[in-house]
Amino acid sequence: MNHMFKKFTNACINIANKWLPDPFIFAVFLSVILFISGIAFNGESPYSMIVHWGNGFWGLLGFAMQMSLVVMLGNCLASAPIFKRILQRLSSIPKTPKQAVALCTFVTGLCCMAQWGFGLVIGAIFAKELAKKVKGVDFRLLAASAYSTFMLTVLTSSITLKAASNPEELSKITGGAYTNVIPLIQTAYHPATLMALVAMLITLPLLNAAMHPSPDKTVTIDPRLIDEDELKSKVEPKNLEKNFANWIENSPLVSILIFIAGLVYIFHHFVILKGSLNIDIMNLGLLALGVLLHKTPINYVNAIKDAASSSAGIILQFPFYAGIMGMMAGKNAAGISIGGLLTTKLAEISTPTTLPFTTFASAAIVNMFIPSAGGQWAVQAPVMLPAAKALSVSPGIIVTALCWGDTWTNMIQPFWALPILGIAKLGVRDIMGFMVSIFLWTGIIILASLFIWIKFFGI
Repeated sequence: MNHMFKKFTNACINIANKWLPDPFIFAVFLSVILFISGIAFNGESPYSMIVHWGNGFWGLLGFAMQMSLVVMLGNCLASAPIFKRILQRLSSIPKTPKQAVALCTFVTGLCCMAQWGFGLVIGAIFAKELAKKVKGVDFRLLAASAYSTFMLTVLTSSITLKAASNPEELSKITGGAYTNVIPLIQTAYHPATLMALVAMLITLPLLNAAMHPSPDKTVTIDPRLIDEDELKSKVEPKNLEKNFANWIENSPLVSILIFIAGLVYIFHHFVILKGSLNIDIMNLGLLALGVLLHKTPINYVNAIKDAASSSAGIILQFPFYAGIMGMMAGKNAAGISIGGLLTTKLAEISTPTTLPFTTFASAAIVNMFIPSAGGQWAVQAPVMLPAAKALSVSPGIIVTALCWGDTWTNMIQPFWALPILGIAKLGVRDIMGFMVSIFLWTGIIILASLFIWIKFFGI
């Protein structure tokens, strides 16, 4: 059985290496598919599809900036001497490649359950340190293992949070089908969801460890990456002329002031405003801590310069995904979008028992083109939730199925892997061969959890 599994994994790796293009080409390919689909199935003209594409093209600028900062600030934090020592100590725990993969998966999984952005950053940094420390571990698999735990972000998904937050917004998006919020206890914290999450947290480390290639097929970390990091840590301080400019640039006092300001606002956000952890607060924390740990402002400026290139993929590709979202959500003369058309067709053939599964399937397909939970909610909630109301199906299981579908196909969609790939300096084909097995296994767990929900908790 193990031999067959290894053979399957190796075949997937070979296919990915030979056939999977750069993520940018993949984004262009998805754009072409959606462009043709809009014309063929939704009665759009080529001109109107280009208009939808252009209208959406710059719609993710704010988010692209957030994710670029996630990568850069995470890189800077990892290069701080104190933080590197902490990670090096953690990375000394595993003694074998399989132990390293399992530990990377488990630690990153816990972080992703707390906050997805935090998990992506910690996972990439930890994978890098483990690859340096543990002899013979496959660096590609470490990065894939870190990304696999993105499946555990359901607890903090914006889909479940939107359903639980604003009754007026929920009523508006569902056409009045639901006027009260759908609490998290009925979605992310439902027993069936929690069982699936626990199953993934336990089995993904084992699955990922089992995928470790034989020594002759193992790809270890690029020595240039190790040399580059060591070179940065050994840079000798320059003998600077004593003047105000050099003093202020190299003053720890400035770094301490920035850290205190960030700490005060984070306290205000959580304690006074009772806010939750979001990507902006996480980035502020990464920045404040990074400045402090690099000791002087100019050290941090230099670290940012070194890390900037790791955000190149995000900066280039996010506008194209925003254009894809524009085409998916853009409506024809009858007021129907291609995303809405797909969702409606699947809803029309559903029964009360099959609706959770068709919701999951449609969300999985739509997510390939709209890999944003918020965008997916806007396209699918107006169709699936009224269908649930009409069929007397619990809205909780529909929201959860929507969330699972949105998360599941991220395993074979490189959009959310970009931050990890940027920090690890890997390409998508390096990890995607491993992701196929993860994709299939987590799909089985999700379908089992939906079946358990229907069988034992009702719909």
